[in-house]
Order: sequence, then C-alpha cells, then structure tokens
Amino acid sequence: MQTQTKAAFVKTLPVIASYLVLGFGFGVLMVSRGYPFFWAPLTSLMVYAGSMQYVLVDLLTGGVGLLSTAMMTLLINARHLFYGISMLEKYQHAGRKKPYLIFSLTDETYSLLCGQDPPEVVDRYKYYFDVSSFGHFYWVLGSLIGALAGVALPWDFRGVEFSMTALFVVVFTEQWMTARDRLPAVIGLGSSLVCLLLFGPQQFILPAMGMILLLLTALRGYTMAGEAKT
Repeated sequence: MQTQTKAAFVKTLPVIASYLVLGFGFGVLMVSRGYPFFWAPLTSLMVYAGSMQYVLVDLLTGGVGLLSTAMMTLLINARHLFYGISMLEKYQHAGRKKPYLIFSLTDETYSLLCGQDPPEVVDRYKYYFDVSSFGHFYWVLGSLIGALAGVALPWDFRGVEFSMTALFVVVFTEQWMTARDRLPAVIGLGSSLVCLLLFGPQQFILPAMGMILLLLTALRGYTMAGEAKT
C-alpha cells in the first residue's frame, strides 16, 4: 500500500464505524420500503448524500415530484456550497481527480481534509482522493450489508430511520459542549421548534431552514463580534 493510501486509511479510521452503521440503516430502510437489495448500494454509490438519502426514500415512496425533490435536496445539503467554496484552493490543481473530489465531499470528509494538511511525504491530491474514496467505500459497504441483512433476517424495521436523527443529536450535543459561541445552535433549535409548532411535522423543514438562514444573516455581525472577543 502506497504511503499516501496508508495515511488516508489511518485518517479515515474515526469515520468507519459511523459510516457503516448509518449506511447499514439506509440499506435496511431501503429494503423495508419494498426496494430490491441492490438499490441501496447503487444509490449510495451514485447519490452519496448521507442524510438526504434517508429523506430520498420517503420522497420516492411518496411520489414527490422532481422539482420538489431537487429543492429539498438543495436546501438540506446547502451547507456543501460553503464547503466547496472553502476547498477551492485545496482542489485547484487536482486535475482529473477534481470531479470526484467535489462529488464525494461529505461532512466527515470535509472535516478530515480541512483540519490539517497531509504529511509532507505524500502526494497531496492522491491523499485527498484516497480519503474521499475510503469514506465513500465505507458508506456503500454499510448500505450493502444493511440491505442484505434486511432481506435475510426477519427483523421489525420500525424506527430504523431514526439512526440519522440520532447522529445529528450527537453532533449537536458535542458542538454545544465545545463551541465558544452557542448562539447559532440556539437559533437552529429555536427556529426548528417554532416552525414545527406552526407548520407541523410534515412541513416544517423548509420554513425552519429559511428562518435559520435569515436569523444567522441578520445576526452575523453580532456573532463575529462575540468570536473576536473570545
């Protein structure tokens, strides 16, 4: 195994468990909704959108239109626009690897690649590619295992879709405990609760995202001033 591949594998060790578990949950959810097992790994291979894949299952089974699906995808994964902007310099000279690096930029991959530069001894862009492809592989593998388990085992699959929600609860809790400025978290939580009460559980996501965006934009100067003081 080449040096950069070893370094990339070691770097991605922290995400193996989460990607296998979440991919497993997606595979189980997919077959529980009546899809053949191969659709789960195929979707993870071609879409690779994390939480959006869980939402996609309900959108597909509910017969939601293409335009609504596209809008929901854009809003749920809008954070990736900012991920991409911050990675422009890193990926500037990636050459033929650039399209895949853009496609495979997930939350976890972003945190692994933006945290620190790779070791001096490795090929920088091969390292970026390997980190991205390892994460992708874990997710597809988890989806395949989950789908096969869903077909082979007589389980009660109710509640499996909550696995992604549980992950975000853990992420939120960790950020709440470590962040210097908790105002964005309060805005996110408060906006979601208000919109949940106003619009109901089926319609609150889009209004909540809009409210969060407006409040964060309006209070941007205040949050930056608070960070400067700390």
